[in-house]
Amino acid sequence: AAGSSCHSGPCRLPWNTVCMAGAMTDIKGTILRSRLSFLDAEFGADVRRRVLAALTPAERSAVTRTLAPDWIPFALDERLQRAIVEVVGGDGAETFERLGAASATANLSSVHAAFLRPGDPHAFLDGTPQIYGLYYDSGRREYRRTGPRAGVLTTHDAGHVSVTDCLTVIGWHRRALEMCGADGIAIEHGECRARGDRVCAYTVTWRRP
Repeated sequence: AAGSSCHSGPCRLPWNTVCMAGAMTDIKGTILRSRLSFLDAEFGADVRRRVLAALTPAERSAVTRTLAPDWIPFALDERLQRAIVEVVGGDGAETFERLGAASATANLSSVHAAFLRPGDPHAFLDGTPQIYGLYYDSGRREYRRTGPRAGVLTTHDAGHVSVTDCLTVIGWHRRALEMCGADGIAIEHGECRARGDRVCAYTVTWRRP
């Protein structure tokens, strides 16, 4: 997607590349609901029906019954994301980033709006540990400032890491920083557990404010 990049990150790996360590991760249902809202807004009801039809009956039932406060298996969201790319086509990496951006727009405009820091991207990113805990039930993510308009996000000890999730993380943070007023945003995913690294690390830079 424009404004962000993942030159050396997991984008070059197959979409089903995953790294599992320990218990399976659960994620918040609000993420999955944002995927469906993305389909409705960007493609319409017919594409949404085709995506749901690409799921198994059990997956389809679980997706349609999920509420925003629910905790759901990470694997269910992964399956939905892959079905979206299969139906929509085009550049898979861009689509996954757009899914992440849609999640940020939906949640930071409503239930998590208090985390936004207009005009101060660093202050927003300082809240990374708390924000991460709202979406995932395992692992942790930290933020370290490295310059006036630069920093590094690092995810440790997540139970389940995948190429698709890393791409949605990039899209989510790019959109979140835009909502804080930043532009010229670039995100480099230099380390990734799905690629065999110890952590997932994202170097973030922006031009202003």
